[in-house]
Amino acid sequence: MDQLAGPAPLTVSTGTVSSAAALPDTTVSVREVFGIDSDLLVPAFSEPDPHVPGIDPAYRFNPSVTLAILAAFSRNRRMLLQGLHGTGKSTHIEQVAARLNWPCVRVNLDGHIGRLDLVGRDAVVLKEGRQVTEFQEGIIPWAVRRPVALILDEYDAGRPDVMFVIQRILERDGKLTLLDQNRVLDVHPGFRLFATANTVGLGNLNGMYHGVQRLNHAQLDRWNIVAALNHPPAADELEIVLARVPEMDTPQGRKMVASMVAVANLTRAGFEVGDLSTLMSPRTVITWAENMQIFPDPAVSFRLSFVNKCDEAEQPVVAEYFQRCFDAELDAADLNAVRPGAHTLAAMAG
Repeated sequence: MDQLAGPAPLTVSTGTVSSAAALPDTTVSVREVFGIDSDLLVPAFSEPDPHVPGIDPAYRFNPSVTLAILAAFSRNRRMLLQGLHGTGKSTHIEQVAARLNWPCVRVNLDGHIGRLDLVGRDAVVLKEGRQVTEFQEGIIPWAVRRPVALILDEYDAGRPDVMFVIQRILERDGKLTLLDQNRVLDVHPGFRLFATANTVGLGNLNGMYHGVQRLNHAQLDRWNIVAALNHPPAADELEIVLARVPEMDTPQGRKMVASMVAVANLTRAGFEVGDLSTLMSPRTVITWAENMQIFPDPAVSFRLSFVNKCDEAEQPVVAEYFQRCFDAELDAADLNAVRPGAHTLAAMAG
């Protein structure tokens, strides 16, 4: 009688794929490419890959955060970028990767993402007309074997038990163990790991981020670089909005956008002292400016972009902010009565 076979020995896989041998083969000047006063040269790829994000020529970089991201790319450091919503955390990492020609993949974590989604699972596939069971690797095994920057979006919304999947690869010489396959994967030297979060693992303290989790501080301690990206100075935010909505880059438009940014800063100050339960992010200001192209009345576009998101009891406070910055009352008329002009309807159709 044959003896029962024991468990298969644990094997180490280098995961060789056609793109896995690639390493940065050139350098870029931080001063020339990012406009930052620094003599640093950062490793980059000379040729783009299908996973390299597209370059946004109008994007404006935050110097300190950009240098932190570049340090993570050049020195293989694990980086967590924290900040309020709408400040462009993931986009910031993507735009740095785009200028380095570094492949970049984003994964949005939520309460329904499980360990098998990240690591992989057995699946039934059709081969040569027959159904067979085959292991389908998840995004993490796929990424760690390639020169890819993996961004874990909404890191603090992931389930705590699932987050331990990445515990080992957070370490500098960490490997990834696939228990279902009895394999240990070497991490490609070009692999980079980033995460973005609205909180720093403390949970939903201010009530704005329902669904986020308290994170394990033993894991937070493994992130080599933790940076914060919050609201930019008013002058920078003005230029960011104008870059996104160039139609407003006129003397009158700049004055209008400056007032819009001033309203946003008042909502942020009101949120800090407890007058408001929400605030305007830079994304909201951009949306307001974009809606101005449809509804030219700043009061109407403001109500559609932000006021209707606020609690009804707080809307008078927001109306006061608008009056301070625009020297005009925020009309409470029913928006259903708004009738766009012919040029506006043409813009909608376009």
